[in-house]
Amino acid sequence: MKVSHRDGQNYVFDGQHTIEMIASMSGSRDTPVWCMVYDDLQYQEEAHIFAEQQKHVKALVPFEMFTAHVEAGDNMQMMIHHLVTDVYKLKISGSRAPGTICAVSALEFIYERYGYEVLDRTLRLSLSTWEGEDLSLSASILKTVALLISAFGSNLDEESFRDRVGKYTAKAISRTARDRRPGIYGYAEAMLILYNGKNKKKLSMRKVL
Repeated sequence: MKVSHRDGQNYVFDGQHTIEMIASMSGSRDTPVWCMVYDDLQYQEEAHIFAEQQKHVKALVPFEMFTAHVEAGDNMQMMIHHLVTDVYKLKISGSRAPGTICAVSALEFIYERYGYEVLDRTLRLSLSTWEGEDLSLSASILKTVALLISAFGSNLDEESFRDRVGKYTAKAISRTARDRRPGIYGYAEAMLILYNGKNKKKLSMRKVL
């Protein structure tokens, strides 16, 4: 267990479930347990230690990791959280629901690989194309849109993308993608075929491979 001693009080910030289990099995909440005690940590420091330590202790789900990093005030997660919740008025959650993004690992991947601006444009284009329909905020769709934005930049016309690709549901694109190539490259090819159509300025799949 990890305990933070601050302001004259002890706060358990890792191991609460273990404590409850020991108390239940022993029949007493006074049962001694081994603890690692940290002195004078700030709340944000406790959250950061918890998030980092859990990588090596158990398989913490991405949403729990993300939330711990937000609590710790870590820059990347704070920027993503602001963009998703404040700018686009969506929620970040561990379970699927309308107006909710569960694919936090995809958000972090896009931010780390392509940067804040690409993540911003990815969310804007995905939302305006599919209007938050089921699967349109999934990891595969978001990562593919980010890949296309990164590869083609301003040559990827957002209005054309909305008009052509948006005629098809994210679910239909997902089915087509599985028949073409593995992973997001299948999604990229499916979207580019729809985008190019009769367009004279066609975008080449070679740029994303």
